[in-house]
Amino acid sequence: MPEWLLSAISNYGYAALFIAALIEGPMATLFGAALASQGLLHLGGVYTVAVAGDLTGDLILYGLGMSGRITALPWCRRFDLGRRRLEPLVQRFRIHPGRILVTAKLTHVAGFVVLVSAGAARIPVWLFLGFNLLATLPKSGLLVLLGFFAGAAWQRIDLWLWLLSCSFLVVLCIMLVVYLRRITGSVLPGG
Repeated sequence: MPEWLLSAISNYGYAALFIAALIEGPMATLFGAALASQGLLHLGGVYTVAVAGDLTGDLILYGLGMSGRITALPWCRRFDLGRRRLEPLVQRFRIHPGRILVTAKLTHVAGFVVLVSAGAARIPVWLFLGFNLLATLPKSGLLVLLGFFAGAAWQRIDLWLWLLSCSFLVVLCIMLVVYLRRITGSVLPGG
């Protein structure tokens, strides 16, 4: 998280924390809780603002997917995240929306693509918010507690959070490969 953003949270409190939670929810939550441990913010306020900011950011990504304009973004074209690439995920959403949303929220790495795909799949907004809230409440609570008790060690927590998320993503990919092999006999299409 940029230093200017950390300074803004320290100086402007909950408003800056909300904006930071839109940009990078877990790190903003950890830092807000670390400030609460020093008595600069209230712990309950940090939790409430972190949940609200995280869900608002999720709704923005959902709206982007719902609008169908994801392919208009230059970086989406660069990584070939067009409709053709998102369609398999959109189809899976129609079958298991809760499982995919909760898993994506808890991994932190796969979140962007999944949240945009939820909008593209036209998942009802109440269902989207319900499952995201179900995953966000314990995740934010855990991050608040971690940030409160870790205090000044928040930069090391970011590294461990990233490593844990990447490890979880690798495990999910391995499970997907095993599943595809079991179903089709091959991982590659036509193979």
